Amino acid sequence: MPKQPLAHDEEQALVAALRRGDADAFATLVDRHSPAMIRVAMAYVPSRAAAEEAVQETWIAVIRGIERFEGRASLKTWIFRILANVAMRSGARERRSVPFSALAEAEDTGEPSVEPDRFLPADHELFPGHWAIMPARWPTPEDALLTGEARAVIAAAIAELPAAQRTVIALRDVEGWSSDEVCAALEISAGNQRILLHRARSRVREAIESHRRG
Repeated sequence: MPKQPLAHDEEQALVAALRRGDADAFATLVDRHSPAMIRVAMAYVPSRAAAEEAVQETWIAVIRGIERFEGRASLKTWIFRILANVAMRSGARERRSVPFSALAEAEDTGEPSVEPDRFLPADHELFPGHWAIMPARWPTPEDALLTGEARAVIAAAIAELPAAQRTVIALRDVEGWSSDEVCAALEISAGNQRILLHRARSRVREAIESHRRG
């Protein structure tokens, strides 16, 4: 289930504990963010092993730099910005070094997110341009009882998405981040974030519909 964001007082207490060298606080932070960090790192590097290495390097940088954390952004945003820098350096060693915003732009091909034949023609007598084939309802938090098979379909569809789309939908719909948090951590515009999320959800929705028809 998506994790609830830390309240300001909780975050301040966590930062204070990290500065005291509290091992339990550090373990809590690692458990909370490492899965999402690997997802983000995978947008920059060519393998899971390289992503895990980037995450480990990031945690070392977090411990070494926690005294310099000023709280201008959330602790989570600060950590993920460190991760982006680390992963980009790692990607450079693998000859794959581009900012996340460049990945987002590269994936914006201008192609429609939904197949045009799912809409009625512009000259339709009653409902021009309206849905001819309605999309499947997007899963909500109340759909936690989805079958294991359906969850596997969604996970597989996300895994097949282009890197930027995969990262944004994972942070928004798997990790439960807000749009502002995603934009801050990945340093992309709100418009880019919306486009990436829409395209990703459209692709995943197609997989859900195909599964239901099958």
